Amino acid sequence: MGKILLLTGLLSVCLCNSVLAWHGYVVKVLDGDSIRVKRGTRIYEIRLYGIDTPEYRQPYGNAAKRFTKNKIWKKTVTIEPKDVDRYGRIVALVKGQGRLVNRELVRNGLAWVYPKYCLEQPLCGTMKKDENRAKKEARGLWKQKNPVSPWEWKHRSRRSGRRTHREYRFPYGR
Repeated sequence: MGKILLLTGLLSVCLCNSVLAWHGYVVKVLDGDSIRVKRGTRIYEIRLYGIDTPEYRQPYGNAAKRFTKNKIWKKTVTIEPKDVDRYGRIVALVKGQGRLVNRELVRNGLAWVYPKYCLEQPLCGTMKKDENRAKKEARGLWKQKNPVSPWEWKHRSRRSGRRTHREYRFPYGR
């Protein structure tokens, strides 16, 4: 009896994320790791889980945005929510055309694995291996001699008084 309860509990934990997943249509790509997705009549802002792409004023910031746009803009995606951030955005895994966009950005050298927030295993470990391979093969931002992570770049910019990102207006327009 105990084994059945344990198996039932494990199964419900494993299915939890896929049960919460939903489909939506990408109406806007804000930058490499932030998108707006329409589901029914509502538009949600989504932040890709576990990664950080260069800011728009950083080298490869525009390349990361173009990559995301080419993969999922004006397409139906699967959103697997993980959290809600301090700005009210849904932090999620985003799948488009059968591929995990979060991971594809890392594989192509257009995003860092965000160690402060990427905690889910084995996914984050796998993405870290993808990042190391992209580094070794000098893909994308890893072609630079000393690329600066977005979190470090923002920290440096705040100290110098520069704006680090575009400000989005709320509520979102349709």
